[in-house]
Amino acid sequence: MRSRTSIYALSPVGLIVLASCCLGFEPALARFEFSQLHMGTQFKIILYCESAQAATTLSSNAFERIAEIDAITSDYLETSELMLVCKTAAGSKIRVSEDLFRVLETSQEIAERSDGAFDVTIGPVVRLWRRARRIGELPDSNRLAQAMDLIGYHKLRLDRPSRSVALERAGMLLDLGGIAKGYAVDAAMRVLKQQGVTRALVAGGGDISVMGAPPGSDGWTISVAPHGGEAQHGLYLCLRDRAVSTSGDAHQYVEIGGVRYSHIVDPKTGLGLKGHQSVTVVALDCTTSDALATAASVMGPAKGSRLIDSTPGAAALFTQTTARGESMVETYRWKEVPKTAQPKKEKAN
Repeated sequence: MRSRTSIYALSPVGLIVLASCCLGFEPALARFEFSQLHMGTQFKIILYCESAQAATTLSSNAFERIAEIDAITSDYLETSELMLVCKTAAGSKIRVSEDLFRVLETSQEIAERSDGAFDVTIGPVVRLWRRARRIGELPDSNRLAQAMDLIGYHKLRLDRPSRSVALERAGMLLDLGGIAKGYAVDAAMRVLKQQGVTRALVAGGGDISVMGAPPGSDGWTISVAPHGGEAQHGLYLCLRDRAVSTSGDAHQYVEIGGVRYSHIVDPKTGLGLKGHQSVTVVALDCTTSDALATAASVMGPAKGSRLIDSTPGAAALFTQTTARGESMVETYRWKEVPKTAQPKKEKAN
């Protein structure tokens, strides 16, 4: 039996991170852990370095980068760069930061590949569902129809040469909830790498990125807990230099008239996804795993699996609770991924 220590349950995320317990740690490196609240969730950084003072400085710089991304991409902060774009007159181009442009550029790529299942123009509908979860009532049908008229990723126009953004319709609102945390995790990891860190884990909400491996181990062991509780099915991922994201309704949902609606909204219907489900995606970076997990949730196992399989370095686990109990759909078609990053399936004790 493999022994493990230091279990960190990221309850809002549906993943549990287990740092491997190893004999023969490199004496020059020690393990340090830090956490801060950003983007409405807890971000955690685990890194290995030589001293507590150095670790504190390294992690602080990474957290500052996360805060910077939040100030750019938040739709809760009226002063964020994203909201300034939304307030720009319809059709007018506005030059944006490289960070915001990259997030929007990747969003549009995933939108195109998912046939609109991932769509950051869904902001007006998302706001109606936020209110629905607060008051326990479905969105008003007339207001929902008006909001749906503003949705469509083709209404968001990007121009790379001028690094500018334009919204086709007045009243459009962009929502980066399905990709911004993953981008922030990647940005924080880059800061750590630029500072010379070679072994680290950055986690934010349901999004995790790992670099290298804990001393003496093959990789970071990630235990998949699809519905936000204890690890299920004895499924563990051993990852190096990869990212993993889980998207689901474990904690953000509302039950109305006996129907469970997720916080994840289908851009084509304007309705929260029904039922109890989750998708866990491994990819080459966290921006991609975050966006793919959302897109695949909307698309469902059949179409979502095809999207995952067409992405180099990606794999996914779909779980759905049906009337007959929980079911799983797995896709493990790894591409360009080293052997140490492949999933390990273990029988539950």
